[in-house]
Amino acid sequence: MAEQKNWGSTVVGWFIESDEDQNKTQTNTDATTDELIAKYANQTPLSADSSTDTSVAPQTETYVPSNYGTPPPVQNGQVDFEAVYQAGGVDAEERERIAKAKSLLESLPETTDVTTKKQIVEASLKAFGVPIEKIIEAGVSEIEALEFYIRSGGTDTEKVLQNGAARIQQYELEIQNLRKIMDERVKEQNTVIAACNAKKLEVQKVLEFFGRDVVARVVKDSPKLHEPAATESSESENQ
Repeated sequence: MAEQKNWGSTVVGWFIESDEDQNKTQTNTDATTDELIAKYANQTPLSADSSTDTSVAPQTETYVPSNYGTPPPVQNGQVDFEAVYQAGGVDAEERERIAKAKSLLESLPETTDVTTKKQIVEASLKAFGVPIEKIIEAGVSEIEALEFYIRSGGTDTEKVLQNGAARIQQYELEIQNLRKIMDERVKEQNTVIAACNAKKLEVQKVLEFFGRDVVARVVKDSPKLHEPAATESSESENQ
């Protein structure tokens, strides 16, 4: 294990150290959507005075070598590794070298000791006219291409999460504002109803002085006025 970690630090620190460490990394990066939203929402707080601000926190630039092309898109969670290698500048000849070495290793019995395996593989590669240095160069190039692809996707994902969290906060703030407007309008309407009913009682006292029958007759005979029953019926039909 110490040797494997040393390889990682010698190259670019991108070697996977062990299944255990990989599982730890996976566990640390597994998070629910709500947790991720909360995380990035905390990075991009919105106030009542910035409800229309959709900016996000500045991104940390990921180093990408000049020869790295446009990474292929992920479709349904599937990775086009050949396209990833191509974008990373790993040509077909280099990929073929790794494929040959991999095939040779897999063809050897598992019981064969490491030293013997190494001798067999080196002898076979030499017979194919493939220098060990070229195999190593091709292998590291593939790892670099894969790592850049991971980082590229991680950067894009982070941007999506931050923008999404900012928009969710904005919508939540808009919902709060709408609820406030609705509550204020209901209170206002109730105040209007109370004031108008109070004024109606004042006028009603004047009308009651003349008697309800007289008022009813005037209302019925007037082309301008509407009987309450007719008004209520009309409102019911409209509803």
